[in-house]
Amino acid sequence: QVQLVESGGGLVQAGGSLRLSCAASGSLFLINAMGWYRQAPGKERELVATISSGVTTYYADSVKGRFTISRDNAKNTLYLQMNSLKPEDTAMYYCAAGRIFTPDDYWGQGTQVTVSS
Repeated sequence: QVQLVESGGGLVQAGGSLRLSCAASGSLFLINAMGWYRQAPGKERELVATISSGVTTYYADSVKGRFTISRDNAKNTLYLQMNSLKPEDTAMYYCAAGRIFTPDDYWGQGTQVTVSS
């Protein structure tokens, strides 16, 4: 099993920045890719960004150029640097990990991001 714990969410004004972190522990050999999803009230869960065990990344069109995903394998930690935040970025953000590039085997508990206009 793999445990994921997110942190770093909060309330920020539009145009501001936040950095989310996701600490992974457990049977990390089960993990290849890690990623961030988000879900706003009344909306479906959306894949925001993913990163492979190497350097391959994916970003949703809505966050390209504003968000950066990275991982520190030595610290077993995933990051999401979010800049130029918009009110529409408001959502619960979830860390996920797994074998495939759209990871969904393991999930964190989520961290709330709220962007005020």
